[in-house]
Amino acid sequence: MKLYPSLRYRDAKAAHQWLQDAFGLEPNALYEDDDGNVVHAQMRWGSDMIMFGTAREDSYGDRVGQGWIYASCEDPDALCERARAAGAQITSEPTDQDYGSRDFSARDLEGNQWSFGTYEPV
Repeated sequence: MKLYPSLRYRDAKAAHQWLQDAFGLEPNALYEDDDGNVVHAQMRWGSDMIMFGTAREDSYGDRVGQGWIYASCEDPDALCERARAAGAQITSEPTDQDYGSRDFSARDLEGNQWSFGTYEPV
């Protein structure tokens, strides 16, 4: 079994590019409707994946900016600088935690909270 976090964006096409630029996520799939709205996108973080799409008016669609994702990484300081350069709002600077991780947090272009650190909950 696996988990696949899922997010909504008002401008999912912009988010698709921004997530590459800011956090280094790799595109996996992008499906658009006839109007150019992103119906479904998948992006990889190592062997893991997130899914997202454009906000819409149905039971899945209007949850913009309400997500929170944690991802492990080897160099949170370098990733924080990359995110800052791409315009991420850094909500917590890289900090050594009592439990041994080094973490930082940032909001993406539509308010979702992303935390990155060296802690791997395995």
